[in-house]
Amino acid sequence: MRMRKSEPMWRSVRFRSSDRRLLSVRIHRGSPEGSATKIGDKNFLMAGAHIGHNCVIGNNVIVANNCLLAGHVRIDDGAFLGGGSTFHQFMHIGRVVMVQGSSAFGKDIPPFVIAAERNYVFGVNVVGLRRAGFSAKDRDEIKTAFKLVYTTRLNISQALEKAATIKFGAPAREFLDFVTNAKKRGICPLKSGHTVTQAS
Repeated sequence: MRMRKSEPMWRSVRFRSSDRRLLSVRIHRGSPEGSATKIGDKNFLMAGAHIGHNCVIGNNVIVANNCLLAGHVRIDDGAFLGGGSTFHQFMHIGRVVMVQGSSAFGKDIPPFVIAAERNYVFGVNVVGLRRAGFSAKDRDEIKTAFKLVYTTRLNISQALEKAATIKFGAPAREFLDFVTNAKKRGICPLKSGHTVTQAS
């Protein structure tokens, strides 16, 4: 798509004094006119990363070597994208998600999970939650919400209806709200028989 020089489209990137040079990282400006690609603070974009137009990246995100983000991808705080992974346009990747390298995704990835292969979730990112300072209570509630959505015989609507009757804290509610508001392609399903088991 060709752009006229007069069209104001922006890359909004904030760099801190501790940042080093960007080595072979491609960040596309916003499209169409007046829009922006936005990248927050304390992120680490490794060599070969491609950030498509109008992406929105939060804070403390790691995008490893040769990750490819299509346009309008949103990545929430604290996510880790493994090297060589690819992400479809208009995807949403939740907070503190861990993505395995060489994976590919076209569905939204809920917060606090481990995702891998092609559009699969494998379990809760307990180690990442612990490192991010989540309390044991919050971690347990996130696991409960995860099991309600992924491992019961309920469909998504039924699981969310049941979740509404349970008193959850803010992080578990964040997970459930993400599932509620997922785009039309939906969320990544659980890989059957391959749930990751981690100590709380």
